[in-house]
Amino acid sequence: MQEFYKKSLLVLIALLAVDALLAVLFIFLSQPTYTLSPTLRDGVRWEAVTTADGDQGGTSTVRLRASGADKLAFDYKLTRKAPYPFAGARFVAKDAKGSLATVDLSKYDTITFLARCSPADPMVFGLTIFDDRISRPGEFLTYRSPVTFFSCNEQGVPVSLDMRRMTIPGWWFYMMKLDLASQGYKLDKVTVLAFGSSSQTPFNIDSRVEISNITLRGHDYRYIAALVVILLAGWILFGVWFFRTHARTLAASLNYRLKKDLPLVAYRQLTVAPYRDEEKASVLKFIATNYTNPELDLESVVAGTGANRNKVNEVLKTELGMTFTSYLNKLRLTEAARLLTEKSAATVAEIAYSVGYANVSYFNRLFKEEYGCTPKTFRTLAPPQAPPAEPVPTAPAPPKKVENG
Repeated sequence: MQEFYKKSLLVLIALLAVDALLAVLFIFLSQPTYTLSPTLRDGVRWEAVTTADGDQGGTSTVRLRASGADKLAFDYKLTRKAPYPFAGARFVAKDAKGSLATVDLSKYDTITFLARCSPADPMVFGLTIFDDRISRPGEFLTYRSPVTFFSCNEQGVPVSLDMRRMTIPGWWFYMMKLDLASQGYKLDKVTVLAFGSSSQTPFNIDSRVEISNITLRGHDYRYIAALVVILLAGWILFGVWFFRTHARTLAASLNYRLKKDLPLVAYRQLTVAPYRDEEKASVLKFIATNYTNPELDLESVVAGTGANRNKVNEVLKTELGMTFTSYLNKLRLTEAARLLTEKSAATVAEIAYSVGYANVSYFNRLFKEEYGCTPKTFRTLAPPQAPPAEPVPTAPAPPKKVENG
């Protein structure tokens, strides 16, 4: 059984290692990320451009300082001349020919970035999304443009925005003659991601903005579901293998124990041969023929044989390598094992009483310690044994010395 448990431990460790690797892989796959690459990727590149209120007759200015896949830095100054002053920078999706493109970002729900600006003030993040029903290609005012706000200061503010829960301004619905309740939008045809001033941005002040670590993040729960299924399947298979192999190994172990123990200590095979030391022979024979007596103890052996306590202990230790208690339990448990395999009609309690145990619970505990399973399980797993032949009326050889357990 020790080999089985060692093998099981190795399999368990391997299973845990594989599970850990799968968990890391599937959790990684379940959290897809996306960056706004300025180089062509999947037929689309993101071009950083500035935007201001010039088309309204405004004089706000913007200068792009730097841009990249995860960075956008610009300076701007907001003036009051336009009806709706605005200044900022944005990423515009372009195809390989440089024309406007749309990108399906529906598997991403969050955008994260670090926002630094001087002076500190709230800013706007917005999307420009083509709507097949109402949008006209290239006319951004006809696109759905949900926006939200974020904080920004000189030290840098980590920002995480839910792109699915932004708000489309009310003026756009009036302009497009749409119901104000139709706030819904999809992220399947995104053209622009924009960062810019808000209604609280101060006028006529030079402002510096740096948006870095721009990353779109999603959650694909199909990978988590697949991971759960795979892990459950793996543990179920391990459980089936463990219990089946354990049953086979235990059965083989019990069969070996039966073959080893029954001829050695079953009472019919323990008729003690003559010894030169009659006192020794008397001790062994008395125990072998009286072990089924629940009252049998060391004192009764002393009284029944006339040997003193030291002599009894010496005989058992020398001849069998056991103490009185361990030898008595060995005899009783081995006989119980034989009866369990030969007498299927007898109950466990009946067998316990017949071999000298007055307490069935105590018998069950000792039996499990000896054979590694309960008497009921032993009866199920151990191969049936043929009843032993009647002993030949000649004196057999002395019993071999056995180790305890």
